[in-house]
Amino acid sequence: MATYVIGTNSVHTSAELCDYLSRRLETGDVVHAVNSLPGGDRTDSDDARDGKDALNVVETRLSGFTTVETHQYIRGNDAAEDILKCAKDKNADEIVIGVRKRNPTSKIVFGSTAQDVLLTSNIPMAVIPLAKVP
Repeated sequence: MATYVIGTNSVHTSAELCDYLSRRLETGDVVHAVNSLPGGDRTDSDDARDGKDALNVVETRLSGFTTVETHQYIRGNDAAEDILKCAKDKNADEIVIGVRKRNPTSKIVFGSTAQDVLLTSNIPMAVIPLAKVP
């Protein structure tokens, strides 16, 4: 029995992470899907709806295989912080995150949730390359 924590910010990311997990899940495994939004003026109702949609993809795609719990956090934390806290709180065996190729400028300006998770956590991780979204 394994516990997975996945971080998602879109339906596209959710679908690709589910493709990966659906090949690995076994009876008794648990998946915790996390969507983290900054809140305040930086989050509107469309952002919250899109996050719920991303979580619904995970629940719809994986609930036939295993137990799925979804968590949408809108509390001012960094997304990496929410993913890591959930992983610690749920005693995760693995964190599953997606990465897209970005140019050097966008890395400096926007940071990287995946990079923060990779550099901070001591929990094993699967890093899934994501296709570019049209």
